[in-house]
Amino acid sequence: MSAKLDYQWNLRKVMADRSMFSTSDLIPLLAERDITLSSSQVYRLVAERPERLSLKVLMALLDILDCTMDDLIEPVAATTGRRAAPRKAAAAGQGGPEAGLGELRPKRARITPT
Repeated sequence: MSAKLDYQWNLRKVMADRSMFSTSDLIPLLAERDITLSSSQVYRLVAERPERLSLKVLMALLDILDCTMDDLIEPVAATTGRRAAPRKAAAAGQGGPEAGLGELRPKRARITPT
């Protein structure tokens, strides 16, 4: 059986290592390399893990940040646990006080006729 692999996207960390703390810093640097992305596209590229990525954009990022592909993309073992199950149990009021809100419950609203 083959191992299930996943990856971790480290663009934000690599940018921070190079004192680039704003996603908008990448826009003119990408434009110098004939890559036009909107500010929201650049933000999503930095803040989220991309599922599809143009190789031209990847090569531009490697050139801009002077790093290797191993710095940006780190292979990791895929998690096998199901993350949604504890949330559903907490939302349904199951799982004890440590799940969900614990002892923090809102007071029931009482509507009285006037």
